[in-house]
Amino acid sequence: MTLLLLASTTSWTVGKHYCMDRLMDVSFFADADDCGMGMAFSEGISETEEKNSCCDDEIVIVEGQDDLKLSFDQLTFDQQLFVASFVPSNINLFEGLEENVAPFRDYSPPPLIRDVQILDQTFLI
Repeated sequence: MTLLLLASTTSWTVGKHYCMDRLMDVSFFADADDCGMGMAFSEGISETEEKNSCCDDEIVIVEGQDDLKLSFDQLTFDQQLFVASFVPSNINLFEGLEENVAPFRDYSPPPLIRDVQILDQTFLI
């Protein structure tokens, strides 16, 4: 459950760099490194030639949830009723007993009529 909460509240960024339609680099939480081909072509070229470049960058961003903070001052009447009945009924649920209760303390075991282990020759080793 904790991993699900962590995964849903964390923002994820995956950067991918393609060169000639081949995946060259993948990076999590940052931009992917380029292959160097873009640097060689970037000096002295126009914007139209840059768009026709062999390299492409793709960035996938997954935003995490930010609205997980619960405020207890805005409880509805049903929620207040539930808390008011749940807490007193379960407040001592996990508290231990003062003494060990043995309900069979006053009863003796049944009389042994015959020893079955000796008759069947079955012994625990």
